[in-house]
Amino acid sequence: MRGSGASCDPSGSPRIDGDLLVDLVELYQDLHAHPELSFAEHRTAAEIARRATAYGYDVTAGVGRTGVVAVLGHGEGPTVLLRADFDALPVTERTGLPYASRTDGVMHACGHDMHVTCLLGALKLLADARARWRGRIVAVFQPAEEIGEGAQAMIDDGLFERFGTPDVVLGQHVAPLPAGLVACHAGPAFAATDSLKVVMYGKGAHGSRPETSVDPVVMAAATVMRLQTVVSREVPAGETAVLTVGSLRAGTVDNIIPDEAELRLSIRTYDEDIRARVRAAVERIVRGEALVAGAEREPEFTALDAFPVLVNDEPAVARTMGAVAVALGEGQVVDPGPVTGSEDAGLFGTAAKAPVCYWLFGGCDPDTYATAAAAGTLDRDIPSNHSPRFAPEAAPAVTTGVTAMTAAALEWLGRPVS
Repeated sequence: MRGSGASCDPSGSPRIDGDLLVDLVELYQDLHAHPELSFAEHRTAAEIARRATAYGYDVTAGVGRTGVVAVLGHGEGPTVLLRADFDALPVTERTGLPYASRTDGVMHACGHDMHVTCLLGALKLLADARARWRGRIVAVFQPAEEIGEGAQAMIDDGLFERFGTPDVVLGQHVAPLPAGLVACHAGPAFAATDSLKVVMYGKGAHGSRPETSVDPVVMAAATVMRLQTVVSREVPAGETAVLTVGSLRAGTVDNIIPDEAELRLSIRTYDEDIRARVRAAVERIVRGEALVAGAEREPEFTALDAFPVLVNDEPAVARTMGAVAVALGEGQVVDPGPVTGSEDAGLFGTAAKAPVCYWLFGGCDPDTYATAAAAGTLDRDIPSNHSPRFAPEAAPAVTTGVTAMTAAALEWLGRPVS
């Protein structure tokens, strides 16, 4: 490792220095090049454990299958949980970066490699500055966020019984915003999600004789189109919901009508009544299209992953973002409103009965972002999370994430007794 890693900003918060930044950028690029899917993050977990141990933390691996917990105590004081997730996605990378994924069909398309890098950077700064705080840091490196199972797996594996119950849960997510910016919304901040697999059954036949079939391709296509009316016609205008059909699979070749078609859907909502209404509408429409098509077998519905609404505690947001604003500078903390993405980090707060503050931080080059904003081409020119072209601008994103997490942690840790 290079250097001490820290100087101080005007607020007194330790700030990342050049040597540590170079080291962390190299770490980020290495993690980006070696993505691992949910519950298979063995290489990533080993590197996390190695570094956190070198920083002086007491490290436990294999929590919730592949999770890692790093603990550092310094005197009596609050317990602060800092969380980062580290699984990748089944996406083929198209960034063209020299450190692009070396694993076919797997990519860090959501920035979890950046989350790990920033939390490790913050742990280094906090360890070096331990004379300025008291309490316990519990750093939780969580697997399997993308399938909605990792947080619960760590909780079920005795996270709080083994490492202590936190007084606050802090976490962050890189986003297609300008580096240097942090965005946090108090109250319901990240949507609940329900992912479903739907199998619609038809009757296969030769492509030349469709009259002898019940065509599940047509059935599924009609269903997809009808589902587009759920939000526009069944959800009140003042409420928010998103319904996406992300996958439709049917058949193998052009001249065979298959027996079945499979759809995979994602539903995002903030309100439990709306959540139930949308789920009921989806089931009604699927069953109705199958009936109209003359299907002899009922469709099958399988629940995949599900996340509850992540609710940011209002006093915790005010306190945390106040400290982050001092560290990042005037105007660098904004309220983005509710985000339709979903996160299972809130489960830690719910299980611990502790307040949660979870925020977004920018990973995009500010000049590139400003140019696209001025041209009205943000959606086209700034790749979003889960895009095969998504990749944060390494150095400025690392600097933003490390600074924000360090300032947030110090705000909640106790002060030394003078």
